[in-house]
This record gives sequence, C-alpha cells and structure tokens, in this order.
Amino acid sequence: MELAIGIILGCCALGAGIAMVAGIGPGIGEGNAVAKACEAIGRQPESKGAVTTTMLMGCAVAETTGLYALVIAILLLFVAPKILVNILVDAVNALK
Repeated sequence: MELAIGIILGCCALGAGIAMVAGIGPGIGEGNAVAKACEAIGRQPESKGAVTTTMLMGCAVAETTGLYALVIAILLLFVAPKILVNILVDAVNALK
C-alpha cells in the first residue's frame, strides 16, 4: 500500500510540473505582443492609446492560460493526493 501511495504522490507532482509548462506560452506570447506594440507605436506615435489598450486586453486574455495552469498545479499538489489516497484506503479496507 505504501508503494501505491508513493505512486499517487509522484504522479500528482509530475502532473503539476507538466501543467506548469503551460506557463511558457503566455510569457512568449505577451513578450511578442509588447514587442509588436512598441514597434507599432514607434511607427505611428499618434495611435499610442489604441495600441496600448488593445495590447493590454490581449495580454490579459493570454495570461488566463497561465493562471489556469497554476490552479491545476495547485490542485494536483494539495487536493488530489488526499482524495486519491482516501479512495485507495477505502478500496483496501473494502477488500478486507
């Protein structure tokens, strides 16, 4: 039973790490958006307000992916192991 609990904990930690890989995408995307916004403002300074507003909205939407990944990782680290271990213990007790 200890081995099964170790596997559960290891898989939850591995899943949390994989979920946090999703944080790379928003970082790259937001960096590209800011770079292109700076380029657009450099070409047409009079459109600064519209470009900045659009860029900020795009960055906010892109950041939600990273936040969802963080929530999933936190759930996998702190909530799922307790639930899964309890299910395992109940199943073992039912077999006795």
